[in-house]
Amino acid sequence: MAGEPNGSQWKTLDKDLNKISQVEYAAQYISRPMVGLGVALAFIVLVAIGSAVFFGGTPTSLVVVMAAAFGAYMAINIGANDVANNMGPAVGANALTMGGAIVIAALFESLGALLAGGDVVSTISKGIIDPSGFADVRIFVWAMMAALLSAALWLNLATWVGAPVSTTHSIVGGVMGAGIAAAGISAVNWPTMGKIAASWVISPVLGGAIAALFLAFIKAKIIYQDDKIAAAKRWVPVLIGIMAAAFGAYLAIKGVKHIIKIDLVTAIIIGALIGGAAYAITAPLIAKQAEGLENRTKSVKTLFGLPLIFSAALLSFAHGANDVANAVGPLAAIVHAESVGDFAAKVPIPLWVMVIGAVGISFGLVLFGPKLIRMVGSQITKLNPMRAYCVALSAAITVIVASWLGLPVSSTHIAVGGVFGVGFYREFHMERRLRRTAANRPEVKRIPAEERRRRKLVRRSHFMTIVAAWVITVPAAAAMSAVIFLVLNAMVG
Repeated sequence: MAGEPNGSQWKTLDKDLNKISQVEYAAQYISRPMVGLGVALAFIVLVAIGSAVFFGGTPTSLVVVMAAAFGAYMAINIGANDVANNMGPAVGANALTMGGAIVIAALFESLGALLAGGDVVSTISKGIIDPSGFADVRIFVWAMMAALLSAALWLNLATWVGAPVSTTHSIVGGVMGAGIAAAGISAVNWPTMGKIAASWVISPVLGGAIAALFLAFIKAKIIYQDDKIAAAKRWVPVLIGIMAAAFGAYLAIKGVKHIIKIDLVTAIIIGALIGGAAYAITAPLIAKQAEGLENRTKSVKTLFGLPLIFSAALLSFAHGANDVANAVGPLAAIVHAESVGDFAAKVPIPLWVMVIGAVGISFGLVLFGPKLIRMVGSQITKLNPMRAYCVALSAAITVIVASWLGLPVSSTHIAVGGVFGVGFYREFHMERRLRRTAANRPEVKRIPAEERRRRKLVRRSHFMTIVAAWVITVPAAAAMSAVIFLVLNAMVG
């Protein structure tokens, strides 16, 4: 039929259509990261518009609108970076899918922020800067604005690099840098800064040591027993009880502090009662779940799956209850200063400010969280449900110990330190077994030292990147904050 394409023309047409399809696929692949950025930007703009409508009739509305936008940006970056520490081990151990982890984390982070988040926050970040050192309210507002923006920028950069850093230390550095630029070095409470610097070492070392001890305990009492299933039925409920006790005490101290003040001894008693109840409930459930399982390590790992999911959810709730203040603390300070015309060390957090923090963290987690979740969960060292459970357990216990010692610790440093602790313990344990094998069975060929170094169970490149990011977080955020404050002050001055 005239005008109808012949065989070769059909082939040409197919090739052309295929090229168009490939271009479409490429466009979709390239635009995927842009979708997250677009949604994040839309959220920040909506927050700014909402605050403009809410404060539209006041003469200071522009300042509050800017602060609200910066607060939303900060919350998104907390969700992208900080929340990975709670969910990474569970995802790395295959106890949760990435989608399931994101849903659970977003829900429990928001619940923790809105239900148990403190209604009073120390806006000067635990007394780092003396408010009386500021010349006037306007200087204080620009200092808080600079602290908020610099901390958010640093978290954004760390997430892009792939380093889980401390939100608390980021905002501490931001407040310190802006405070020095605004009121001089004497305005900084250096003993408090010394405690925070000490926590850089104490948090990860303590978290790692506790995680390694629990892993050693599990290996000795369960994995290396002749009847692994019987040992698991005996000890897994005990470990769950310890976890429940730690979380119970933690939430008693932190979660209800704005309703009732609970001292550490009372919190530990509450935790012990909750732990006993958890043991009583889970012992028969674990026994039932263990029925018919084969006597091997793989079977034991399945018994830790569900407790690990619960621990990840509780860690997210606790994180939302406490760390959301890092996003909204300076914003609350700015809103208070602009509304009252004065500044204070502690101010109430309005509900709308808390909602910005909670929703922003959830957005950041959904849009940008998977990168750091994979890093913490699988790229530092290989995790299974038992190892991940040790990390979660150490995180809860380390916070309790730190509260008892009065140390300002970072949940990020504790959780990632726990992952390092598990990995380094596995390296130590492997080396010890190789030495024993060489001593007892000299006929077995020994692995060369160079090959053993290559087989290290903790990736040194990630270890060095993360530690370096931890060390420079406070000075980097402080330097950025000082520069931002000077720019803002010069623009409006």
